[in-house]
Amino acid sequence: MKKLLAILGIFFLAAYAKAENLPNVQLEIRDYDAIEIPTGTFIPVINTQEISTQYCSEGYKVKFIATNDLYLHDTNIVPRGTEFYGYIEKIHAPVIGTNASMKIRISKMVYKDGFEIPVKGYLYNSNNNLFGGGISEPAKYIKMAQRQSRVKRTTLQLLPVGERKMGVHTAIQTGSNEIIVLTAPAVITHTLTN
Repeated sequence: MKKLLAILGIFFLAAYAKAENLPNVQLEIRDYDAIEIPTGTFIPVINTQEISTQYCSEGYKVKFIATNDLYLHDTNIVPRGTEFYGYIEKIHAPVIGTNASMKIRISKMVYKDGFEIPVKGYLYNSNNNLFGGGISEPAKYIKMAQRQSRVKRTTLQLLPVGERKMGVHTAIQTGSNEIIVLTAPAVITHTLTN
């Protein structure tokens, strides 16, 4: 047992002496600052598959592709062909009086070389990023007489009654041009060069 401890002690002393003789080498790190894409930036994209409230559910994964290069200070930070991935965050089914609606969240972008960057955004729509959700068609119309003073005759006009039909499903077609709006700054630490 004493011989084993003596051998281990010699081994550790030799390793320690060898470690002290190693030169102190500092690696040069490249000088590269991250680029921040500000909140509210619009990124034009194209839809790669049909997204419908009829057959998709909440959490359904979606994919979009950037249609233009996005430059910031002479740097192409989002090249054309960059893929954006997300999911359907919320779906409202159609009901009597209201059409179906959905909200799509964007969670990451992937460059052509496979590098991924997390982003926070939504597929943009002027209705608070909600696709669909409009009022459905009227269910009934009533006839109402309207007197025209210039021609001096009366015409019948159809006016909708308060009742509405069942709402319809909403869809975003394949190949449609859409816009992604960022809801938080995206920090770009990777850019592509030709």
